[in-house]
Amino acid sequence: MSTRVPAAKPMFQRVALIGIGLIGSSISHACRRAGLAHEIVGSARTLATVDTAKRLGLIDEGFASASQAVRGADLVIVCVPVGLCGAIAQEIGPSLSPGAIVTDVGSVKGAIVRDMAPHLRAGVHFVPGHPIAGTEQSGPESGFAELFDGRWCILTPPPQTDAVAIEKLKTFWQALGSNVEIMTPEHHDLVLAITSHLPHLIAFNIVNTAAHLERVTDSEVIKFSAGGFRDFTRIAASDPTMWRDVFLNNKDAVLEMLGRFQEDLANLQRAIRYGEGDELYAKFADARAIRRGVIQAGQDTAAPNFGRAPAAPKAVDAVPGAPGKPDTKR
Repeated sequence: MSTRVPAAKPMFQRVALIGIGLIGSSISHACRRAGLAHEIVGSARTLATVDTAKRLGLIDEGFASASQAVRGADLVIVCVPVGLCGAIAQEIGPSLSPGAIVTDVGSVKGAIVRDMAPHLRAGVHFVPGHPIAGTEQSGPESGFAELFDGRWCILTPPPQTDAVAIEKLKTFWQALGSNVEIMTPEHHDLVLAITSHLPHLIAFNIVNTAAHLERVTDSEVIKFSAGGFRDFTRIAASDPTMWRDVFLNNKDAVLEMLGRFQEDLANLQRAIRYGEGDELYAKFADARAIRRGVIQAGQDTAAPNFGRAPAAPKAVDAVPGAPGKPDTKR
């Protein structure tokens, strides 16, 4: 349970969420927890999502269109796949109030600035953002207030963006629970290409590779999923639309990091081929140290199963030595 104390006075009178999936719904939960908005409204691509968001108390009022939702809002948060952000900016541009802050949550920032900024008129403060938090779940029912606690949110304001607006949005994300860093869109995209985008690309590929092995059946791939493959499948369960747009809109940085990865992979291949045990040990030890650094930085937990409780087995197959009982030896 959170111990955060709601703000004595809301930071914003009307927050408009354009898109109410995992991130949008979690923003609503965290925003209400901290008392940051007098009113939260929203729109989504389907009326069913809008109705669900209202039923869950995520929004006070729902709209069929984004242009309707942003009217009168002093904070607009675009929570849709990167590929849709330009069209959303074009739609909402004429309806934005002077002085409103417009931000987003996409994990690519160069393309966001390119696609959104031209549609936002003078007097509107555009501060692109990226909360580095999430799960493989999606939809309005997947959100929770603690999603951003202790995580990072990166803001990438274009040059000459109003400093007061930047500071206000920074304070907003801190109140949601995040640590905040400010950097250029180009640097953000390079960093995220290696820390997020490339790992997802590898996860998608290795899961598909395993599924297509001619000598391994689908049932064996699922039945004998060890910890490593199982966690790749968790990453690969992420929203395919979102990740399609990420790779298409950050292709230069991703391709650069993919090239570096392929070079390092070739070095590992050579070490295995020629029995270079010391080289393998050194690389594995370095990787292990990085994992410990992630835990020490509070970005994950060392608890078993990465902190996730294992699902109860539906059925137990007999195993040698203990008929009808699970094998508890690990």
